[in-house]
Amino acid sequence: MSGSVALQVDPEPIVACTISRDVQNFDLLIEDMETELGEAWGDLSLDDAITFFSQPDAEALEFVAIAMDDQDEADLSKVAAIIKQAAEKDIKVIVIAEEVSPIALHQLLKLGAEEFVPYPLPEGALHDAIDRLRNAPPAHLAPVDDSHETTLKATGDREAVILAVQGMAGGSGATTLAVNLAWELTQDAATGKKKKKAQEQAEKPRVCLLDFGLQFGSVATYLDLPRRDVVYELLSDTEVMDQEVFMQALQTYEDRLQVLTAPADMLPLDLVTSEDIQRIVEMARLNFDYVIIDMPQTVVQWTETVLSAAHVYFATLELDLRSAQNTLRMIKALKAEELPYEKLRYVLNRAPKFTDLSGKSRVKRLAESLDIAIEVQLPDGGKQITQAGDHGAPLAMAAAKNPLRKEIQTLATSVREVNEAEAVAQ
Repeated sequence: MSGSVALQVDPEPIVACTISRDVQNFDLLIEDMETELGEAWGDLSLDDAITFFSQPDAEALEFVAIAMDDQDEADLSKVAAIIKQAAEKDIKVIVIAEEVSPIALHQLLKLGAEEFVPYPLPEGALHDAIDRLRNAPPAHLAPVDDSHETTLKATGDREAVILAVQGMAGGSGATTLAVNLAWELTQDAATGKKKKKAQEQAEKPRVCLLDFGLQFGSVATYLDLPRRDVVYELLSDTEVMDQEVFMQALQTYEDRLQVLTAPADMLPLDLVTSEDIQRIVEMARLNFDYVIIDMPQTVVQWTETVLSAAHVYFATLELDLRSAQNTLRMIKALKAEELPYEKLRYVLNRAPKFTDLSGKSRVKRLAESLDIAIEVQLPDGGKQITQAGDHGAPLAMAAAKNPLRKEIQTLATSVREVNEAEAVAQ
């Protein structure tokens, strides 16, 4: 017996814990934790986590992985309290989230969570997140991340095509269209054998994406860009803005697309005036070839400013009554104020498939009842669209063969061709 006792080995210390309402709802997380840590991890409920932090065993924890879904969002204060307590104990936090709103994730990251990983877990995502946590320098020594700093210089000699996008109803795909249209416009207009050598060497188009959703703007989330305080500083005092200040407020995505994200905090829509918006749009117009503006769903004082400046104002809607009623209200409001409602180009999101004759008939009746022409019909891209947004990548990079991506690519090609034809005519 004494020999067998001598061979016993102390169990591995617990270096990480999952925290969730029920970890069995996150089976992929269990598998990945076992792969990464073996038996050196444990599991806690949301109610037990804070109590455990006060015990001696918690001193060995490197990190906790808080797994949550949309049901936990109803009581976000409990998760927030766990993150605050972990931060006080110098325990790093990874948030594993399934179908949790961007605004809730933003709040948790602001409270001190270091990493966010969407669920279902992409392959290798948890490994990469743990690796970043372990290799990150202390906060006071961490260098300022300049990987998204734009290196593009102001020119002041451009005459941009301005394209605005506004949803006629929530979830009608306005931001998805704005982000992916902007990315597609950064690509070369000609492809394959049709390119001439001179075209291959030509400067790529300069494209700028402006997120004017001051409260719920999610362009930063869709492109995995940080929200910086400099955006608020820019918006709060545009009178002193010059070209250099404007360019410094932008971030670059993949060295091609320049982005003005929404501010870090939720701001009132009347924080900016029509004059502020006009200055920003004009500055973008003079320095880029294409400017895409993601508008808030709400009509505000400065909506007129953007509508007047835009060459095309895309209005996204769906095949339902709410979209029809809101579109009708929008048209009436613009006509009543004698604004250029003819700039609106209607985009039907989740359009019926080619073989859906009943759906096609409904689209025709919708257009006739509103007395509009639905010029663009975007197919339903399925779960890949949500996943691409959660992973912070355009469809061209996350799901290149998705039918929605192909349709937006076609739309971008059409925009380029019209622009180039007008340039030649001049």
